[in-house]
Amino acid sequence: MRLRPARQPAPAPWASPLATSRKPRRGRRILFLFLLIPVLSGVFAAPTTRVAGDELDDAYAKQQALAKQISKQKSQVAALTAMQGDLKADIAATARALRGINADLGAIRIRIGKMVKRVDEVKARYDALVKELAGLDLELARVEAAELAKRQQLGERRALLGARLRGAYDTDRTSLLETFLSGGSFADVLTEVSYQLDIGEQDRALAQQIIQDQETLAALHQTVVATRQETNVLRQETAAQKRDLDKQLADLKKAQAQLKKLERETARALARQKAAYSRMAKNAAALRRSMAAAAAAQRQLAAKIDRLVREQFERGRIPSQYNGSLRWPMSGSVTQNYGCTGFPWEPPYGDCAHFHKGIDIAAPMYTPIRAAGSGTVVFAGPNPYDPYPKAWIVIIAHSQNLLTWYGHVDNATRPPTVQAGQFVRAGQVIAYNGMTGRTTGPHLHWMVEFNGDFVNPRLFL
Repeated sequence: MRLRPARQPAPAPWASPLATSRKPRRGRRILFLFLLIPVLSGVFAAPTTRVAGDELDDAYAKQQALAKQISKQKSQVAALTAMQGDLKADIAATARALRGINADLGAIRIRIGKMVKRVDEVKARYDALVKELAGLDLELARVEAAELAKRQQLGERRALLGARLRGAYDTDRTSLLETFLSGGSFADVLTEVSYQLDIGEQDRALAQQIIQDQETLAALHQTVVATRQETNVLRQETAAQKRDLDKQLADLKKAQAQLKKLERETARALARQKAAYSRMAKNAAALRRSMAAAAAAQRQLAAKIDRLVREQFERGRIPSQYNGSLRWPMSGSVTQNYGCTGFPWEPPYGDCAHFHKGIDIAAPMYTPIRAAGSGTVVFAGPNPYDPYPKAWIVIIAHSQNLLTWYGHVDNATRPPTVQAGQFVRAGQVIAYNGMTGRTTGPHLHWMVEFNGDFVNPRLFL
């Protein structure tokens, strides 16, 4: 049997009009259930019935826009990282070339010029990234402000709904609104069906607006949290890019300074050579005779070397082919490269009025000269066909068709350390830099003979 609730006492004279309209609990349950249906359906339907352009749509649109912007900046950071990686590798390779033996200063100068342009491009990309990150920070600040405003608005609407509904309840009953506010949803309200609730259209609309406000606030908060995390990562990555860029700029400046230093040294050595040969060139007849004598002496020595190579090959002391590459025989400044030259003291060759058949490497006296590759020494001493002063030369056969010549080596203080018939390994000291023969200063005249012709030594390095 169901117990009927006790009758309520008559209302006090100061009670509210709503308090005077109370009915028995059975009737209040029916009225509550009837009124609760539109409230609950309106609440739970609100998130799925958003109208385009409302605050929640705007919040989601802002979330997607920020996510797209962050994705774009991540791609830009990745592209900048790749550019800096390539630039770093090029600068390191250039620095190694400058520290290496006999750098090709002309090629390095062109290379550094290209790197300067690439550094400018990297710097422009970095500046654009910093600017966009600042814009992202400003947008995040706007979203945070919107979140704060929506939080304050939600609090005001909660308070308003509480004030409106509390007037509809007995002061000794638990408020449905309090349950809603404490539980965060209307699920807990189902346990309170025994209480009367008289909600007007304005109250239902306000409750639905609160639910939408909660969802909007959640979307805004999610955007703020995710964006802040991403921007912090982007800021750290951008700072790392700046550190890398600063280091590469410093390395590039060092390379430029080293290039200028080597160019000055080369220019001084070349100026000394030019001055000396200019003095010789005043007597054109003497210069022509000297050039002719030098060319004849080289041809005669070459013929002798060919015979020596054949003899060593027949004895099995020289291989038919050379497997490997050559290395620089001495460090220093390259004052003349292989090929056509404008220097009048060089003999003609092919289409060139003046041709240099080797590479001149200027270095201090007695700088060690090392074998460019493993092989058998076929000649070490003065060129017997040279007029006075005779140039001392070391010649190594690396194979039957590949030889290296080392001219102007010292013969007095530090004569060659090897002799004909001796096998040497790559890098072994064979002589010391000197000034024997017709030379204006200490330097090594290095030549590579391949299949009977003198070729560019750089092709074998």
